[in-house]
Amino acid sequence: MNRLGAAAPDLVGSPAPHFELPDQHGATVRLSGLRGRPVVVVFFPFAFTGVCTGEMAALRDAFVPAVGDAAHVVAVSCDSMFALRVFAESNGLDFPLLSDFWPHGATASAYGVFDHGRGCANRGTFVVDAEGIVRWTVVNAVPDARDVDQYLRVLDDVGTG
Repeated sequence: MNRLGAAAPDLVGSPAPHFELPDQHGATVRLSGLRGRPVVVVFFPFAFTGVCTGEMAALRDAFVPAVGDAAHVVAVSCDSMFALRVFAESNGLDFPLLSDFWPHGATASAYGVFDHGRGCANRGTFVVDAEGIVRWTVVNAVPDARDVDQYLRVLDDVGTG
């Protein structure tokens, strides 16, 4: 058993685990409600930390504008909805930040990226196609930032580019 509690499952080719989580404004976001376009689900450990703030800024500045309406982008952490609201406002993040606060880490666990020792999600990214099938994943350890430019290449392969 690793720090995740179990090996992260290989979800590629499988239906994405469903989630229903509040965003930073308290609105409920359901994965099933995002069908019709690919969804990029980005798990991040903690709001207000250096690497997470940098990754969310990269999504804001480069990725979200590049994909426009071709895909949904949601970021998920185990922070409370209230912390995520302040984080979004402080950093000009206008895409949904979803709170996996309670039951604590249930969605991160379903995707195999919950770190039980730290009580947070690892840096997992999942590209879900328009029909709800996971087409690509990458999981990095908490201190290791991801290359958001790679997401654009993946979306091109999934057929949104």
